[in-house]
Amino acid sequence: MGKAKNPDTPNYKKYGVPLYGSAWVPSVIINDSPQPLDRKPEADEVSGEGSTPSPTSPTYLVFSGGGGEGRSGIPNSLLLAEFDYASNSLSDMPVFKLGTGANLPYRMAVHPGGEGLICSLPKSCKWFQWDEIKTEEVHKQGLKLSEKVLTHLEDAGQQLALTFNNDGSMLAVGGEDGNLRVFKWPSMENVLSEAQAHSTVKDLDFSPDGKFLVSLGSGGPGRVWDLTTSTVAASLLKENDEAFGFCRFSQTNDKNQVLYITAARDRGACIVTWNTTTWKKLGSKKIVRDSISAFSVSADGKFLAVGTIQGDIVIVNSASMQVQAVVRQAHLGIVTTMRFSQDSRALVSASMDSSARVTVIKEKKKNGFSLRIIIFIVIVGIAVYLMVAMGVNPSSSTVPFFTYGKS
Repeated sequence: MGKAKNPDTPNYKKYGVPLYGSAWVPSVIINDSPQPLDRKPEADEVSGEGSTPSPTSPTYLVFSGGGGEGRSGIPNSLLLAEFDYASNSLSDMPVFKLGTGANLPYRMAVHPGGEGLICSLPKSCKWFQWDEIKTEEVHKQGLKLSEKVLTHLEDAGQQLALTFNNDGSMLAVGGEDGNLRVFKWPSMENVLSEAQAHSTVKDLDFSPDGKFLVSLGSGGPGRVWDLTTSTVAASLLKENDEAFGFCRFSQTNDKNQVLYITAARDRGACIVTWNTTTWKKLGSKKIVRDSISAFSVSADGKFLAVGTIQGDIVIVNSASMQVQAVVRQAHLGIVTTMRFSQDSRALVSASMDSSARVTVIKEKKKNGFSLRIIIFIVIVGIAVYLMVAMGVNPSSSTVPFFTYGKS
């Protein structure tokens, strides 16, 4: 397990404002990446499989945060930063900032097709578009407030959960007031509108095929919504000492859908696995003692990640549900957000302490040496068996066991 008690590494930076949302900018909108950052190759590395060669150009990350409506002097803004895989480095400062005035951008969802991002503000939601900034010296990515008005989400109050489905054709939002809404995107045609779906909507996630939506609230069971009929398909019952936190769909190696829900219990926090046909529990695994404050699942389904109120990051292998690695004190404050990259190669996390960190999933090399030994033992066993069958004593030193070259 990896440990990082000293966070001052190139993959860890502080950006001056408490951070509540994070996401990887879709590569489809990046037409001309800047040159790689000149950093030493240091980063938290987690053993994994299936990584692809590192690119030579940086990747953009977007963060949301700020000091809120008070007079703290801390601005509310959307930030863009660069991460360079070659040097495992985050940019020292944001490469772009867009202020949002007195409105704290709390949660956000990036459209998977690169159209832009939606951000929840205290009283409404706003749509932001990507904006290329070009000068003679600089060509970089930026953001701008869109002219598109999300009429259905004007004066809708604070939305605590926002998410697009995989192909970006539907948007789900859940409010502090417990209202749940699902819209077709970009038409904003209503698919589902449920007042008081929960006392407060805490988290939402679409199934990979887009047929179901799971919602979790601050109390009571989770709910599974059938989006083809706009009705409740199932209730996800919690045990007496459980409090559900976050929900994420994924796919197993055999391409079956699975649902993960984090749950706080008296003796610690666990991840509960659910069958997505019967909507019954398949099992649960205690992961950490502290409460889970952030959760993400890699796109390839191989890894689960949790962030804790103590600032730790824990990576879990989904096949075995065993802890793969731990980054202790990855942040000095509560982990507020985390997200795997689209190619499952890295995990971004951020905190109320204004810090952002990228943890790279390093490819785990196959142990070919052990395989060669096994093959050699099998060959020797076959050879000994044949020699015994022919009446030859294999222990005799006069018997040539292998013959090399010409006789």
